[in-house]
Amino acid sequence: MSSAVNYEMVAHAAAYLAGRLRTRPRVAMILGSGLSHLTDQVADPVVVPYADVPHMAASTVAGHAGRFVGGSLNGQPVLVMQGRLHFYEGYAAATITFPVRVMRHLGAEILIVTNAAGGLRPDFAAGDLMAITDHLYLAGLAGHNPLRGPNDERWGPRFPDMTPAYDPALLDLLRQEARSQGVPLWEGTYAMVAGPSYETPAEIRFLRTVGADAVGMSTAPEVVVARHAGMRVLGLSLITNVPQDFLGEDEDPEAMHKQVLAVGEHAVPALARLLMGVLGRLPPQG
Repeated sequence: MSSAVNYEMVAHAAAYLAGRLRTRPRVAMILGSGLSHLTDQVADPVVVPYADVPHMAASTVAGHAGRFVGGSLNGQPVLVMQGRLHFYEGYAAATITFPVRVMRHLGAEILIVTNAAGGLRPDFAAGDLMAITDHLYLAGLAGHNPLRGPNDERWGPRFPDMTPAYDPALLDLLRQEARSQGVPLWEGTYAMVAGPSYETPAEIRFLRTVGADAVGMSTAPEVVVARHAGMRVLGLSLITNVPQDFLGEDEDPEAMHKQVLAVGEHAVPALARLLMGVLGRLPPQG
């Protein structure tokens, strides 16, 4: 698809999905690498491949199934992206965030984003969960912001406020659920880099210095567009690996993505229970 996204394209895609789905979603969810099996928990699922949706780009990365799954999770109507689009796949920021526009057009009020991330703190271990309290959108600061270009006021204001980007009330629900389940939950700032190469030691030192607790190659563009459109956002990172100097041993770069997927597979049950609990704590609509 073209890197240009307009209101008519979003409306066209949303109309197609509305004709396939049984329910109007309240919650939109984006699942990161290795986390796609969370959709196994969706009741009465309707599956729509990205390839069937007008103007929708394809997800080309291993661990990203490339389909929407609509249905119910713990009583909440949801629309789940089983796999996301990435800047490093060659897509413009507006293309990456097109599905967020579509899910908002369908009525979603809340966006839950998950990702696989590298830990930047010495006390992190693979398999830890981190609630995202803020982000550093490095590609966006360099000019690759999905809001670049003419602004359509039907979507949101020219200069949307990003303070806070991640909804404090939703974070509180996540904390409450983590305590209730006895799940250790870290909190911190997520840094998005463009990828697909992993970070050099100097880049890792830089990210730590500027306040990042975890690093990945996604999430921030979707959050910017969700906030532009007035959605509330909850973000959760699964820590899948830590830098080599924490490990004290050499890491095979070619094996790192497989490790990300493997850790994600192992962590899915705990992550699923946590998110199901958060959905159950949401106050009634309206």
